[in-house]
Amino acid sequence: MTPPRAKKSIQPATTRARLQAVIKESRNIMRKDAGLNGELDRLPQLAWLLFLRALDEVEEERQINDPDYRPAVTGRYRWSEWAKGGTTGQPLLTFVEDQLLPHLRGLRGSGRAGDPRDTVAQIFEHIDNRMHSGYLLAELVRQLDKVDFANGDDIHTMAHLYESMLKEMRDAAGDSGEFYTPRPLVRFMTAMVDPRPGEVVMDPAMGTGGFLVEAFDHMRTRATTATQLEQVQAAVRGTEKKSMPFLLAQMNFLLHGIDRPAVVQTNALSTPIADMRRDGVDVVLTNPPFGGEEERGVQSNFPAGMQTAETVWLFLQAVMARLERTKGRCAIVVPNSVLFDQGIGARIKAELMKKFTLHTVLRLPNGVFAPYTLIPSNVLFFEHGPQQDHVWFYEHPLPEGRKNYTKTKPMAYEELADCTAWWGGPEREGRRETEQAWQVPVAEIVESGYSLDQRNPNRPDDLSHRPPAELVAELIETEREMLVLLEQMEREIKDFAL
Repeated sequence: MTPPRAKKSIQPATTRARLQAVIKESRNIMRKDAGLNGELDRLPQLAWLLFLRALDEVEEERQINDPDYRPAVTGRYRWSEWAKGGTTGQPLLTFVEDQLLPHLRGLRGSGRAGDPRDTVAQIFEHIDNRMHSGYLLAELVRQLDKVDFANGDDIHTMAHLYESMLKEMRDAAGDSGEFYTPRPLVRFMTAMVDPRPGEVVMDPAMGTGGFLVEAFDHMRTRATTATQLEQVQAAVRGTEKKSMPFLLAQMNFLLHGIDRPAVVQTNALSTPIADMRRDGVDVVLTNPPFGGEEERGVQSNFPAGMQTAETVWLFLQAVMARLERTKGRCAIVVPNSVLFDQGIGARIKAELMKKFTLHTVLRLPNGVFAPYTLIPSNVLFFEHGPQQDHVWFYEHPLPEGRKNYTKTKPMAYEELADCTAWWGGPEREGRRETEQAWQVPVAEIVESGYSLDQRNPNRPDDLSHRPPAELVAELIETEREMLVLLEQMEREIKDFAL
């Protein structure tokens, strides 16, 4: 066993501004390398190097706190050994490509959930060094060694790295509907759903793991016994289709002390829905991709009459299946189209309100997901059980004087305090109508074809006093809704022709 080393001196935690400076310089270094062509090459190179940097710090800390802990990476393969050794040029390339990466791919653990050796081997199975210059690689390693992961709360900077680079890559953010959820919204959704020790929490589209980390922290603060702490460790489940966010999620888990996450890199929709029902969970917290399309092989996993290429509808069915037998509960981010969609969408909403209580629809203002999209979004909160005779709607207002949220002025958690107070605790007691909150009879929703696109009756709709930009935005959204309905009709005509 590698003996624990003396604890290093505490360095200031990495601030977001400092991380941005480090990443900017790192990208400048990588731009000089002939082996890296654009962000699609630079992001994976940055990610696996930062993973090893973070893993080394975590394992050092764990060895100090637990003398029996066996690190995944030992000896000359530790970041603190090879990255600080001064090797450069061709010798560094030879070491990384012929020794380090093969060693990491070949790690073998106990096979038990949470063994870090198995986790590292899984992550590095398809990782390669893409840099051609050993001198530039050494310069990059020295730069990344400046990132300090001492403060667990600042690990969210890693997700910020992925998000900021996605924007510039422009190949994922808007086109594939992949919108990373702001942390204040993640925190609010988790608090309202309130996962508890002994429950299993899942995110079937986990991205960099934000919901699962928040749920883990939420449950851990409520664990009062050793047994409950053990249950919390085994409570995290998730899937992610893309390799890069999956790698970042694994790092996120390691740095937050989640030792046994049951997470896999796969398409969550590739499992037959009957198997999803058998493999249930207690809580689902998720923000599935908007606007994506799934191939017919994936669609065939869902019931006839409920099959569609639209990813968000398939995810909604998958979530319902996971919660059906366990009588679980959910908070899921959906675009406006889910609220007003008819056809298959109406049938899926009818199924939802038949098997579950859709108790709250949180309507979010423009810009919550800036800079990825300005598409208005919502959060559906539901739990297993007979549908109540009404559905509550809550319209989250923008801060006074603001037209929308932006990248530089995003949503803050404190702005959700009024909604938290109105919520009424776990039992949702004492709710009342306000300027932001109103209830709609279920009979009215059914009569409308299961439309959840319900306007706030408590807010004056005086066109003469509304800002022109707001009116234009509403017209654009109306046109977008019409386009979605026309596209839906077009798909249904094609499906009928087939």
